[in-house]
Amino acid sequence: METADVVIIGSGIVGSSVAYHLAQQGCTNVLVIEREAHQGKGSTGKSMGGVRAQFSTPVNIQMSKYSIDFFSKFDEVIGHPADYRAHGYLFCATNQNHLAYLKANRERQNALGVTNVEWVTAEDIVKMVPQLRADDILGGTFCPTDGFVDPHSVMMGFMLNAREKGARLWLDTEVTGIEVENDQIKTVNTSRGSISTRIVVNAAGAWAAKIAEMAGAELPVEPLRRQLVPTEPFDQLPQRFPMVIDMSTGFHFRREGKGILLAWNDPKETPGFKTEFDTTFVEKILTRAASRVPVLAEAGVNPRRAWAGLYEMTPDHHAIIGPAPTVEGLYFVNGFSGHGVMHSPASGRVAADLILNGHSNLIDATQLGVERFKEGKLLEETAIL
Repeated sequence: METADVVIIGSGIVGSSVAYHLAQQGCTNVLVIEREAHQGKGSTGKSMGGVRAQFSTPVNIQMSKYSIDFFSKFDEVIGHPADYRAHGYLFCATNQNHLAYLKANRERQNALGVTNVEWVTAEDIVKMVPQLRADDILGGTFCPTDGFVDPHSVMMGFMLNAREKGARLWLDTEVTGIEVENDQIKTVNTSRGSISTRIVVNAAGAWAAKIAEMAGAELPVEPLRRQLVPTEPFDQLPQRFPMVIDMSTGFHFRREGKGILLAWNDPKETPGFKTEFDTTFVEKILTRAASRVPVLAEAGVNPRRAWAGLYEMTPDHHAIIGPAPTVEGLYFVNGFSGHGVMHSPASGRVAADLILNGHSNLIDATQLGVERFKEGKLLEETAIL
């Protein structure tokens, strides 16, 4: 039987980051198990790739601060490109409530060391993106170090670096069961054989609840479809501009190569493993796009190039990172609610810290423990895109 000090289930960006951070701290007898034939077939490869520090809760702001700093040095530290582009995120407020909300967030961000979030006027906003309809925009916030990364490249960088240090990756391998003895992890059974281990890291993304169940643990994570629509090449917007968030509708967009990538969270979407793109979504998003950016009415869209991915949602839209309270040796790194890519450096670091040291200096990880749902200590993140 194979043995490993740590078995990580899921080789997406989060699982790969955990493997890298464990290896960095000297834990190299790590086996990562991936059911697909290639990495990144789950949510990682379908992500919009945005990274931002403009959150509303201290823990998300702290995780972003660490992660964005990490992405800015990724290429030299990891030896692989992250393709980090600091084009900024621009939140556009259209009422007084939005302004008050952004002001409170900015104060919190400043207090936690994110000191470059700028207060911008409607005139500033129009200078950045002249094509916006701005008659109802009152102002907003802009953070120049927010931006985008290439999720696939970041994932590959983490994993290649971990493997150079001795971590192993089994592709095309299904986890079929997890054996627990006296409430302690004992064996992971897979389509490729069994592995004796004392520690299992659940990094299975939207599929995490099923993995937890195999070990007899409960995990309140469910999948929610998010759909993205790229336009055909479009030159009526600047070559470079920030990710723009229209707070009146939640519609947001950024440049992607020669085209524009359009995103919107449909409030009518219901949870479930829906991975097919719904073509009726195109008209819904284009209506919102043309309303805020009239020239986008002229953008061509091929529904066959649009795609759907899954967010792994928790009841309070915050990640669950930490040990399972009922099964010794089982660790959760799940439920990122759309922030898995941007928080992958921090979540990998925190998970490795908890496994090897029992605590992390990066954040107070106890607030992200799964127990918070039973204890009623929910963290409400309102800056959800």
